[in-house]
Amino acid sequence: MSVTSHRSAEEIGRTELGPRQLPPLGDLRHGAELSHVDTVLANGLRVLAVHKPTVPMVELRLTIPFAGDDPLHSATAEVLAETLLTGTRRRDRVRIDTDLALIGGELGAMVDPEHLEIGGSALADKLPQLLDVLADVLTEASYVDNEVRREADRISERIAVARTQPKVIAREALQRRRYGDHPYTREVPKAEDVAAVVPEAVRSLHAASVVPNGATLVLVGDVDPDTMVAEIERALGAWSSDARARKLPELPDLVPGDVLLVARPGAVQSQIRLSAQAVPRTDPRYPALQLANLAYGGYFSSRLVENIREDKGYTYGAHSGFEFVGSKATVQVEADTASEVTAAALLETRYELGRLGLVPPTDAEVDSVRQYAIGTLLIASSSQSGLANQLSALAELGLGAEWLSEHPARLAQVTTEQVAEAALEFFAPNRFTGVVVGDAEALAPKLLALGGVTVDDGIGAV
Repeated sequence: MSVTSHRSAEEIGRTELGPRQLPPLGDLRHGAELSHVDTVLANGLRVLAVHKPTVPMVELRLTIPFAGDDPLHSATAEVLAETLLTGTRRRDRVRIDTDLALIGGELGAMVDPEHLEIGGSALADKLPQLLDVLADVLTEASYVDNEVRREADRISERIAVARTQPKVIAREALQRRRYGDHPYTREVPKAEDVAAVVPEAVRSLHAASVVPNGATLVLVGDVDPDTMVAEIERALGAWSSDARARKLPELPDLVPGDVLLVARPGAVQSQIRLSAQAVPRTDPRYPALQLANLAYGGYFSSRLVENIREDKGYTYGAHSGFEFVGSKATVQVEADTASEVTAAALLETRYELGRLGLVPPTDAEVDSVRQYAIGTLLIASSSQSGLANQLSALAELGLGAEWLSEHPARLAQVTTEQVAEAALEFFAPNRFTGVVVGDAEALAPKLLALGGVTVDDGIGAV
């Protein structure tokens, strides 16, 4: 009988002569030129049509700025997004689903404090039919009373459950810490507000805010760009309004400050959320900052992950990344930890922030994160859906296919010294604010001893 033995990763990584050498990094690749048309129609709709013949499909992304001052705006907008595709004067819900199925297509809508987004796809030669359904829901959505009431009840139940989840609680606490009562903080409406939404309010919001002027439509697929634009003009030419899509008021810059301990009594796990002001994609410092972020916590081989996950086991996952809102950008650091190691994890997280500036990434680290950044960008843009998502996100700043194609070259030109400068400028611990959500009674003694932590109202110092 034979016995099968297994070697550990450490054993595989070593030879009799010492550690096994890793193969060298491959040559950098650059983004491909994209055949496209970027234009604005007579009704104010910006259209970005890109030819990408990966598969015989077309991907559609319509983004409409969708801000509102009404305290019930987020609740009404949530119901609108869920009922937009439930019927029009020409089609009921079943007819919409059937017409889309016949062209191998789909459409869906979602909303956040910034935008109403409608996304979908279809077979490339069925683009006119896809656009016909889209035009129908944009101009003739009916919001039948029973559909609105049914969806409002369902969304209300879903939100009530979501608001009990630690990640949702932590996100809401971070938003309040960063931006107070700015409309951007109203990401998840209250369940009771959604339940109170009436059909007439949804119809009024559609008439006032589902408008083309200021919106962007991205189409990516196996169709000539000029043909796509012509089809859009035919289908959406009648979609018009005197109003312009409403953007969020500009976010204020973050004010650095203590981390706020937010009570979640009895929790056995804590959520650490830190944030600092960054720069948008249009800033010449952004490529170096992007690489500095990757080195800190932006991918699995980063310093933060190596420290608090691999070395100390404080968390299953830690991550840092960017959030872009209008012309503003922030960097976020996230980790979920057991209560007994929360203070230690926060200490190490701050330590790695400081170390990134004082002991900046080496040439080898920069080369590694550069390869990762370029590789993931190219992979994310390789499919029609991925490219459509990328271009839709860039449209907020007026950017398009050229910026995306040129970004790998910008990353390739970043020097180790520029990454070190970005690390020192943007990742200094005293630039951050944030929250820790957890069992305040258990966490407060160690966190207050650590310093730089304030306890929320009702627990201790404010």
